[in-house]
Amino acid sequence: MEYEGQICRPPMEKSSFMLPVAVGCSYNRCTFCTLFKHLNYHLLPFEQVEAELKRVSQAGGKPKKIFLGDGNAFGLHTDYLLQILERIHHYFPNCQQINMDATITNIRTKSDNELQVLYQNGVRNLYIGVESGLDDVLSAIHKDHNLQQAYHEISRVKQFGFIFNAHIMTGIAGSGRGIENAEKTAEFLNRTQPQRITNFSLFLHQKAPLYQDYESGKFSLATEQENLLEDKHLISLLDVPNLSYDSFHDLIKFRVRGTLPQDKEKMLAKLEQTIQTQHGSNLFAIIP
Repeated sequence: MEYEGQICRPPMEKSSFMLPVAVGCSYNRCTFCTLFKHLNYHLLPFEQVEAELKRVSQAGGKPKKIFLGDGNAFGLHTDYLLQILERIHHYFPNCQQINMDATITNIRTKSDNELQVLYQNGVRNLYIGVESGLDDVLSAIHKDHNLQQAYHEISRVKQFGFIFNAHIMTGIAGSGRGIENAEKTAEFLNRTQPQRITNFSLFLHQKAPLYQDYESGKFSLATEQENLLEDKHLISLLDVPNLSYDSFHDLIKFRVRGTLPQDKEKMLAKLEQTIQTQHGSNLFAIIP
């Protein structure tokens, strides 16, 4: 299949067979994101999706994990998702899990019965962009949810057996608010108990709407030093058993990952070492 747009999937899905079912993101209003701004969101024809499944099957592929793209496949109408899931199991009867990105609104629009049926048909991991534990930050960056809604909808999907995985962003609260954001985000994560957390520390593209807020002075961009300190404080506060944590600071090409709580001290030491090398630095994560 010829892929339209940018390939976007969580790092832990790198070994999964990625099956595009839509182009772009149905929400596409988060101010920090530019991944899908140039795309007109639309579903891919069912015949095209099935043709890709057939092609991979005929080529000898036997994927155990399948990731549905693009930006938030869980937002597809349940009937359409079920058609795709049925074809997946037809071509790949040994497929063990079907995973995808989701938003809080995607979950909110599905009934309990729909959630139950989707789980029964193989949907397992949902990757949800939580971003921050501060309501005013969620509002400022135009997320599709507030904290209370996130608590409620995550509780619903976990009730039916789905695996909740959180995407967050250190730096998203802006300069001077990193420690506050770390504490509130840790509080949220400790209550919701995700299986995985991926920190895509804010890397601000000049074409992102949030960059216009930065230029106008409405948003104060944190330095990489601040982002590292926030990351360290967040990890120190996390209390989730067997938690996979993966954090990216792309500007300085730094990544820290491990399983909490057993790797916590090692991860904190690695962060502290990098923080010391960045001492006094005023690097901002901006790309043209």
